[in-house]
Amino acid sequence: MIWFAVLACGVGCYLLKLAGLSVPSRVLDNPVVSRVADLLPVALLSGLIAVQVFSTNGTDGPQLGVDARLAGLAVAFVALLLRAPFLLVVIAAASTAALIRLG
Repeated sequence: MIWFAVLACGVGCYLLKLAGLSVPSRVLDNPVVSRVADLLPVALLSGLIAVQVFSTNGTDGPQLGVDARLAGLAVAFVALLLRAPFLLVVIAAASTAALIRLG
């Protein structure tokens, strides 16, 4: 049963990729479609980050929580505002979260 699910997911991913490649170029030349395609990954990544930073799994199920990840996110935000290189942003955020968890 598990192999059927793995194969079905593989075929589904292939068909989704094929659908994206099959879109006519006149649709992709539309400025609205181009703008949405540029901003959609940012919105999805922001949503994933928010879920990872603010959710904890308590004894009663998923709950809203704040811990060291929020401080790391804040440091990353400030570093990005200061136009720091991406690698430095990641190191600063991870170090901040690690130091808070250490203490």
